Amino acid sequence: MCVVALALHDGKGRWLMHRRPEEKHHGGLWEFPGGKVESRENPAQALVREISEELGLTLDPRKLEPCRFAQEEPGERESPIVILLYTCSWDGSALAALEGGEIGWFTPSAVLELDMPPLDIALAAGLFEKASD
Repeated sequence: MCVVALALHDGKGRWLMHRRPEEKHHGGLWEFPGGKVESRENPAQALVREISEELGLTLDPRKLEPCRFAQEEPGERESPIVILLYTCSWDGSALAALEGGEIGWFTPSAVLELDMPPLDIALAAGLFEKASD
């Protein structure tokens, strides 16, 4: 299963994270916002749609930069998850957690301290390792 996620940065060294609603899978954990790629969508189209639905933010797909991916080990489920992570700069538009949970801005070190699902941990570690090079 292909999933897309966004590492949105504010230009001040902070990154947007979304805390999943308690009643959902991985409830209460923080993640990069995003969701599943639907049929007849490419990953960038799916990310634009998901971020609009989840945060009310309109992304310009030309400004999305693919940066990392993470995948489940084979055998964990029938269709292992592969997450494609994109980055882009926040334009200052209003944001809200439209599908529940909460959102917050965090420094890289604070992101790495958040309780996250395993694939988001891998994405964050790779993203911030790359950013510190």
